[in-house]
Amino acid sequence: MSTLSYPDLHFVNAALGWLDLNTAAEARAELQQVSTANAAHPEVLEVWWRVHAAELHWEEALRVAELELIAAPDRMSGWVDRSYSLHELRRTLEAREALLPAVKKFPEASLIPYNLACYACQLGNPVEAHQWLRKAIARGEKGEIKSLALNDPDLAVLREQILKL
Repeated sequence: MSTLSYPDLHFVNAALGWLDLNTAAEARAELQQVSTANAAHPEVLEVWWRVHAAELHWEEALRVAELELIAAPDRMSGWVDRSYSLHELRRTLEAREALLPAVKKFPEASLIPYNLACYACQLGNPVEAHQWLRKAIARGEKGEIKSLALNDPDLAVLREQILKL
């Protein structure tokens, strides 16, 4: 798919700026100005997902994530956004199952095994969660992932093990 051009790129960047300022309503207003021709562009959909996530509108976030996957199945964001939306909707087993194929599709990504660690932990599988967390660390920056994991409520039962990584 082609890259976004102005003015739509400007609207997307402005929306991202508003999201950085925790102002989802302003981000929404910027995205509503994107042309109809680019409304389903993966970059636009990715920012729409962030707006819905910021507003805690998880059903709508899930719908947008599914559109992301249709528009750009080779972009990791759609896979992660869909599973995260499912998890927030308390459909964690579905989130896990939906994200598993992405492990091989994106072999360098640390976020995918990290999220799978969170889901395994929430599903009552701490051993599996620890294995996924180790894979995330092997794929990414150990200190950053360890710090994130220590503060993640989804991984609370693993805190002692995380400290030892």
